[in-house]
Amino acid sequence: MQIITVKKNDAGQRLDKFLSKAVKGLPVSLMYKYIRTKKIKVNRARTEQSYMLCEGDEIQLFIRDEFFASPEADEGALFRIQPKLEIVYEDDNILLLNKRPGVLVHEDTAAAENTLIMHVKAYLAQKGEYDPNEEQSFAPALCNRIDRNTGGIVIAAKNAEALRIMNEKIRNDELQKLYLCAVHGVPQKKQATLHGYLKKNSAENLVDISDVKRNGYKEIITKYRVLCEKRGNALLEVELVTGRTHQIRAHLSHIGHPLLGDGKYGINRQDRGRGYKFQALYAYRLQFRFSDSDHALGYLRGKTFEIDRDSVWFLKDFEEGGVKRV
Repeated sequence: MQIITVKKNDAGQRLDKFLSKAVKGLPVSLMYKYIRTKKIKVNRARTEQSYMLCEGDEIQLFIRDEFFASPEADEGALFRIQPKLEIVYEDDNILLLNKRPGVLVHEDTAAAENTLIMHVKAYLAQKGEYDPNEEQSFAPALCNRIDRNTGGIVIAAKNAEALRIMNEKIRNDELQKLYLCAVHGVPQKKQATLHGYLKKNSAENLVDISDVKRNGYKEIITKYRVLCEKRGNALLEVELVTGRTHQIRAHLSHIGHPLLGDGKYGINRQDRGRGYKFQALYAYRLQFRFSDSDHALGYLRGKTFEIDRDSVWFLKDFEEGGVKRV
């Protein structure tokens, strides 16, 4: 028999979710069977797979030791990596990071270590705030994602409670994110709320936009206002009311104003000649519009964070002489 004691970062999650992370060698089908047949108990009593764990709970596992043997992550990488992070804000619970265009947020087959999340883990490990050997089910995690070739503010949670609260607030639309982008042409309306429908094609990593509801399409709402224009192009501030894959890029392209440098939803051959290696899109402003403050992140309620405008690489094209302000 093995006994696992639930720690602070393990509490507040379902038993089955915890076991899938803490006992990686145990097949999911067997896990559910062992819970039903009382080979897995909590506090020496029969339990349900949906039981919400509390700090101090003891999980008794009457299963073979081989299920606890699983390949260990390369912990040495956390101290081999020299963290490269642009920190906008940091406290005991979260990090706000300025992710530059070209940086991958999560690993893929080509880049396991050179990702934003690995640099976050390395940074916290080297500070002594994260020890993978002490954690049973938690690792520092990103609360939001930004496309590889888009820049902007990314939120990282340092502990499980912060991750849980931030994910809930994001689901409840209690964070406002504003973007700056540069587009081909100047929209006729200087300020508008765009409504449409989006369908994702995962196989081709593209989305399609429709003005009318169609099967498989999800509603999207995108707000924009024109800040200034120059040489027939415009600088916009955009707010996502809904947050779908490639929403800003595809929606603006759909109305005839693709982003400068966007090879998926525009034609960027000439843009690249002007130095636009990435799509001209940056998540520059974040406001915590929490409906309440009775939680561990309540101190963030009403706070607003912005990145340094110098980070928005395409702004220089609109700040030189001859810019027409709107």
